Amino acid sequence: MILRRIFLFITVLGVCGALLSGMAQADDSQPGYLEFAEVSEGRFNVIWRSPKLSAKMPVLQLVLPENIETLTPPVTTDFPTSVLERRLVKAEPETFLGSRIEISGLRDSRTDVLVRIAFANGVATTTLLQPSQPWMIVEGPKTAVQITWDYAVLGFEHILAGFDHLLFVLALLLIVGPTKRLLWAITAFTAAHSITLAAATLGLIWVPGPPVEAIIALSILFLAGEMLKIQQGKPSLTARSPWLVAFTFGLLHGLGFAGALADVGLPEHEIPLALLMFNVGVELGQLAFVCVVLAIVYLAKKLLSSWPKWTDPIPAYCIGSISAFWLIERVSGFWT
Repeated sequence: MILRRIFLFITVLGVCGALLSGMAQADDSQPGYLEFAEVSEGRFNVIWRSPKLSAKMPVLQLVLPENIETLTPPVTTDFPTSVLERRLVKAEPETFLGSRIEISGLRDSRTDVLVRIAFANGVATTTLLQPSQPWMIVEGPKTAVQITWDYAVLGFEHILAGFDHLLFVLALLLIVGPTKRLLWAITAFTAAHSITLAAATLGLIWVPGPPVEAIIALSILFLAGEMLKIQQGKPSLTARSPWLVAFTFGLLHGLGFAGALADVGLPEHEIPLALLMFNVGVELGQLAFVCVVLAIVYLAKKLLSSWPKWTDPIPAYCIGSISAFWLIERVSGFWT
């Protein structure tokens, strides 16, 4: 009982923080995407997808160097979570390499921008711009090591900003506890979302994003109900076979990861490596979250005394309330 009450302390702090920060910052972690695709010598189609950030965040703007000439005025398309801008530019080969491209406002944001440059000869390069360095110097093809780092960082940051995915993992922790069964459950969750992430990214399956996000919220609500069943001494599928529940819902969560990866794209000639490293980054972020929670449990176990019996259901109600809010919000978004 003491362990469950310790988890209560962690959950109340964690889920409240997730609700407040998630509502305020959910869109602020959505990555941007910039692409230069050479259609003829020195002429590039430019696609700039700028995420819509919260009102307190600056608007991200593309800043091109003076040696790049805009041939057609930008054509803008407005989407619910982003603004897409297309234009044709001219950049002489001898001056394009070595030029500086910058994203204004990125330094004061919480998001990243993936830049892809594809030349007419089939060579392509990718670069990840971050708030710490919102600019890049155009270079030749990137090495495998650079692609490995860029996509691993992208996956790591995505999972840590994915409050719904982390809340699902936290609910599993609360149900299973720090045991070997938790290891099997996390492994099943990892295997499942790796499968659907790869399949969706490679175009083998496709499911619309809004229903996937709604079902992810529903999966968390399901675990909240399972927590209450366990506390009431009723039969629980998750308590009996946590790996099965984790695997089943992991397939859905993988589709959610794939949606984020589709927003930034994959380097044409390094798809397997980029896909693998994005998934590795997701797993590293997930394991980091689990380790932090378990570390807090260890410290709390040393400091906290027992809690009143009536506090036991609070974690389930907190998680259930947040997931129900997300579910209603996402379902209502089908028509907006």
